[in-house]
Amino acid sequence: MIITLKTCADDEQIATVMEAAERYEDIEPRQYRFEGSDGKFCEVHLIGNTSRVPEEPFELLPGVRRVIRVSSKYRVIGRHGQDDSEVGFQYNGLSFDESCVHVLAGLCAVDSHESVRAMMAELQKYGLQTTRMGAYKPRTSPYDFQGLGAECLPYVFEEAGAHDIKLVAMEVCDSSHIDEILQALETAGNPTGVMLQIGTRNTQNFELLKQVGQQGKLPVLFKRGMGITLEESLNACEYIASEGQPNIVFCLRGVKSHLGEPHRNLVDFAHVPVVRSQTRLPVVIDPSHSVGRFHTAPDGLPEVFHATGQGLISGASLVLVDFHPNPRHALCDGPQALTLDYLPRFLDYVKTVRSAYESLLK
Repeated sequence: MIITLKTCADDEQIATVMEAAERYEDIEPRQYRFEGSDGKFCEVHLIGNTSRVPEEPFELLPGVRRVIRVSSKYRVIGRHGQDDSEVGFQYNGLSFDESCVHVLAGLCAVDSHESVRAMMAELQKYGLQTTRMGAYKPRTSPYDFQGLGAECLPYVFEEAGAHDIKLVAMEVCDSSHIDEILQALETAGNPTGVMLQIGTRNTQNFELLKQVGQQGKLPVLFKRGMGITLEESLNACEYIASEGQPNIVFCLRGVKSHLGEPHRNLVDFAHVPVVRSQTRLPVVIDPSHSVGRFHTAPDGLPEVFHATGQGLISGASLVLVDFHPNPRHALCDGPQALTLDYLPRFLDYVKTVRSAYESLLK
């Protein structure tokens, strides 16, 4: 059972709901706070067998908006049949919801200060305030480049601040990485914001998911597992939310198949509306890791563009895409990265497809 409070509900009213819930035996009330487009609001979730817990006593409490009987296994991230469910959140002056599209263009893995500076200068030139910068990189082979780790964080955050970048998506593979990022941000004077990324290889690293949820400060970009069901990935997302961090964006990045080349993964962007229907999470698409190569179609557009279009026309509201000043010298996933001269064309493409999607809703 979920008790949703009005945006105007104060701490005293929330405490009253918590006290009322604690009267029922074997019921554990948990409080979750959200920040949607209409402002901050709170939900109190009753964990346990709530079949004998009546709704009316809670509905009569001041500040309560509605009481919901949960039929979905996704208690925190689920929609629960509400057409007016709040989708998304705000962070560091940016709104992550379904009202607009953010392009997180950047380096799959940071390989030099020069690459970071060149990338961010180009983003600023075209008015982008979001990027991706990989400091920690889990790789299939132990001999492949594993990322520069904490040593690159100071100049990544310095350049982000200098180029008005408000959010850097950055993968973490261990709870120690969270501490390193928070410390580096504080040391730099918090010039930017960070979105912690859970990569596809850590989708079911449940202890890491708990730690990411418990940190509470930084939002999360969660990538679908490459070889598990969508339901399993959403349950993994629920781990993060249930531990206290509901500000999550869910990323579709293609899934493994045995169908062979030419693409690295089987593009799964038809699942964009499925995730939107089942959850309150904004949906991200990662065309770079889905396609896995730079190849131009007969119409002159790179295949990464076409994959992006598939996701945007389905309602995705974020795009995570690899760019690099010199892909031939990139230490990770260079063959799939777009060069910086493609950035304005890519942004125009995103704008055009998004406009087409919005025109269909009128």
